[in-house]
Amino acid sequence: MSSDMIFTSESVTPGHPDKLCDQISDAAIDALLREDARAHASVECALATGVVFLAARYAADALVDFPALARTVMQDAGYAAGSFDARNCSILTSFVEMPLGAREPPLEELEDDAAIGRRVAHEQANVFGYACRDTPEFMPAPISLAHKVARALDAARRDGFASLSPDAKTQVSVAFHGGRPMRIHGVSLTVAFDGGPMDDDRFERLRTLTLDALAAGDMKPDARTKIHVNAGEPFEIGGPARHAGLTGRKSGIDTYGEIARQSGSALSGKDPSRIERAGAYAARHAAKNIVAAGLAERCEVHLAYAAGQAEPLSLSVETFGSGRVADEKLVRTLAEILDFRPAAIVRRFGLRAAPQAAGATGFYLPLATYGHFGRADLDLPWEAIDVADALKS
Repeated sequence: MSSDMIFTSESVTPGHPDKLCDQISDAAIDALLREDARAHASVECALATGVVFLAARYAADALVDFPALARTVMQDAGYAAGSFDARNCSILTSFVEMPLGAREPPLEELEDDAAIGRRVAHEQANVFGYACRDTPEFMPAPISLAHKVARALDAARRDGFASLSPDAKTQVSVAFHGGRPMRIHGVSLTVAFDGGPMDDDRFERLRTLTLDALAAGDMKPDARTKIHVNAGEPFEIGGPARHAGLTGRKSGIDTYGEIARQSGSALSGKDPSRIERAGAYAARHAAKNIVAAGLAERCEVHLAYAAGQAEPLSLSVETFGSGRVADEKLVRTLAEILDFRPAAIVRRFGLRAAPQAAGATGFYLPLATYGHFGRADLDLPWEAIDVADALKS
């Protein structure tokens, strides 16, 4: 990234069609793992006006009503009436139930190093983790602020701003100088209403909501910060009645707001045996601990995996000239204290047992909105800074 620039990141509310699909896919993963921690599954979702398509390929000793689960997710997001109604939309399914022998081996084997070595990556993957000192949660400022405004919009809709559609998009532009975020340049909202067009009263209410949401942080709007509402094409109808949704389409929102590299693979809808998901969590954990240890202002960790192999082909660290020690030394230290084999990541973060501990609220479902990283509202194992001291030694 340039040291002097304006960078924009976006977030969306839970009613955005793509995020509905992510939530349905991850709710299905939670449900399967809650009943069977050894479940192996991949769940994809697509939706449009009045139609939801749900495809799942899984091996699990579990009985899950996928259509009912999808309807619950859509109702929770706000679609209980109107142009898209979770109660009476059509749900088409395509399920492939594999033999129970295709499940993951018993979890007890995760305590055996030889067994961990036998659990290889099933796919080729390049995964990236990133952290920086922009915010207390070590996330880039633009995506952190965009999530904050999106949360405020959804909270307002649930708390009396009833005409506000469940589907909304937020974009926050941040001015950087010398590689550091300096000010909020502007905020753009794209919202729809379930009755009547945008008017001055609604605009002022949204403007106040935005300013209040951002006023609580370290970086606040100033007199020059511009706020736009529906400045692009008209947006009178939101949700699936306006645009289709698909699992895995919002990778920038799920990760670092496109200010850092990310894998081309979706995070949602996959059980933790998929290295695209577990590896991304491990890379974030490593990068965050490097920054938390004071060893760099910015850090990217890259892991490369090949199908059929347990050990990553490559581990690299990039600190963009901000490192206190050489990047090569950080690589050696990470390799000494952290095990990046797929099964070792699952064991370290408890990725298979987590849905059972989380209960009905789900472990993976909450990740499907407002990002998988920097979540101060969730107790996520890959957000812990538990190896920062070891990295400094």
